[in-house]
Amino acid sequence: ANLINIATGLALEGFTVYAYAIAPFLTMRCYEQIRVNLALLSQIKPIYVSLVGVGAGCSYDLSGPSHQALEDKAIMRVLPNLRVLSPADSRGARQMAEQAPSLPGPKYVRLDGKLTDLVYPGALNLERGFEVLRSGERLCLVATGYMTHSALKVASKLEAEGIAIGVVDMHNLSSPDLGALAQHFSAFPRVASLEEGFIGRGGLDALILNLLNDRGSPTKFTALGMKSHYLFQSGQRKTLLSHYGIDEDSIYQRIKQLLAPSSTSL
Repeated sequence: ANLINIATGLALEGFTVYAYAIAPFLTMRCYEQIRVNLALLSQIKPIYVSLVGVGAGCSYDLSGPSHQALEDKAIMRVLPNLRVLSPADSRGARQMAEQAPSLPGPKYVRLDGKLTDLVYPGALNLERGFEVLRSGERLCLVATGYMTHSALKVASKLEAEGIAIGVVDMHNLSSPDLGALAQHFSAFPRVASLEEGFIGRGGLDALILNLLNDRGSPTKFTALGMKSHYLFQSGQRKTLLSHYGIDEDSIYQRIKQLLAPSSTSL
């Protein structure tokens, strides 16, 4: 809590501040201070504080559920005036760190705990808030953070079978360009969200579903992610994701089901 208090005080004195900690601790131990000192106060005057949480999703796999950030997207997205950023690789993370001071208001940047392969071909459009990484026709798979890598691998596997699906990386989870996103989705009969976190609790799936509902879109929607329970098994990240049913093979099988001619699931 004192980390947020000090960061806010420095920001009020004109400093640009980065506050860094393990993601679940940064977002949950001091949630009231984030709400009052950053979300509330920034509505009155500019506050340039960037909260940097490392260990998004299950990246601290062997440390157990206490160290895994499965709820952070939802609880931070619900706060007005707070920008939630979720890069999928180190290139995107670096750009966010460099450009964060020029973006208005406080931010929460969720970083993976492990170095991953690069997925962004160039600079991110931070104002738009998403990147189209693959084009397709029958389904658009929307992911964020580590799961963008899984989405791309599944798309490549399907492409080898002659099935082209679109892949979108959402790196702004709070204030993307909804008009541009809706326009992109309009080309698809079905959209699926994919996240390393609990679904049905206000995360990435809520962002996409609310957008489709608000626009009266006929596009069918499916949320892929974790059911609302914690895992106490110890294991590598791939093992944990398999238990949750969002390892690459499970995602592949689920997408195949959604694309089957008889599929009517939402």
